[in-house]
Amino acid sequence: MGHFEGFDQAGFWDDSAYALSEYVEEGPPAPGLIASLEEELGGYRLPASYLALMAAHNGGIPGRDHFPLAGPSSRADDHVVITGIRGVGRTRPQSLGGEFGSRFWIDMWEYPDIGVYFADTPSAGHDMLALDYRACGRRGEPAVVHVDQEGDFAITPVAEDFEAFVMGLVDESAVHGTPEQDLDDAPGAVADGR
Repeated sequence: MGHFEGFDQAGFWDDSAYALSEYVEEGPPAPGLIASLEEELGGYRLPASYLALMAAHNGGIPGRDHFPLAGPSSRADDHVVITGIRGVGRTRPQSLGGEFGSRFWIDMWEYPDIGVYFADTPSAGHDMLALDYRACGRRGEPAVVHVDQEGDFAITPVAEDFEAFVMGLVDESAVHGTPEQDLDDAPGAVADGR
């Protein structure tokens, strides 16, 4: 089964110097590394779609970093924002097995042990995105959830699976509109009201 049909991988990532030093592992993850990391992460099997994305570009900062929500999260009315997606490896601080990898947030920040914390947010650790294995078991296909450390670790559903999450990421302008649009809309709204 193919993943990410028609998806523009090349246009997805923003390879800044920061992304390359903090997130991007060199080369695709080898099977042995995947197996040892899954064990280290608590026996959670990483989704095939996650591994497919990492095989082409192992971790990084997406250019499209907003995910629209059906309802409010604890951070925003209608979306969550990510700063990066963790690579499968141990050499970068933000990789799944790195210094600030998934277990760091569970062990040091007491995030609930529901799965794998794969994406961080602009709050610098005060909320995270996780692959949630509670409903599917450690070998199943996890959902994507938002976990808010400041809101007593409230868990908000985000996407049915990792692929749906990545495919659903949009540009900031798709969520907020660009400032120019907002300015253009204002006079029209006033004119319509007359």
